[in-house]
Order: sequence, then structure tokens, then C-alpha cells
Amino acid sequence: MTGRPRPRRTRRPATADQAASLLDWRDSTHWSGQPKPCRYCGFPTHLRDSRRSPAHKTCAEDALAQQAADAADAYRKDTL
Repeated sequence: MTGRPRPRRTRRPATADQAASLLDWRDSTHWSGQPKPCRYCGFPTHLRDSRRSPAHKTCAEDALAQQAADAADAYRKDTL
């Protein structure tokens, strides 16, 4: 079988905006009837993250965006 080779797709690292939008909070497992202090800000929340730790949606997404930015910075430093 002959044919043209497929062009390679390069995978770009996720930006902070893309990383934050990866969380899906619609699942009922992210809700608890008992409010507990958010692991990031300390204010009470009914929401739970993917590890069932109490976390506001915005707090968790901000933390994820910061982690992605830190990883991108570390990657850039290693490649220089």
C-alpha cells in the first residue's frame, strides 16, 4: 500500500486557560450535603474535587491553572 505519509501532529502544552476548562463539575459526586472548609481558601463549601476534598470550583480551577503555569515555566527552564 503506497500513499502520502500523514503529517505529524505536534502536541502543544496546555495553557492555563485550557487547563482550567478541563474540569467537569456537573457530576453529582462533586456535591456533598455537609459543608466543609475549602482546602484552598478555608470558606465553607458543599463542592468536592476529584479526590473528594472540599474545594470551590473557582479555587480548584485557579490552583490547576497555577500548576499548569508552573509546569510550563519549569519546562521552559529545562529546555534552555
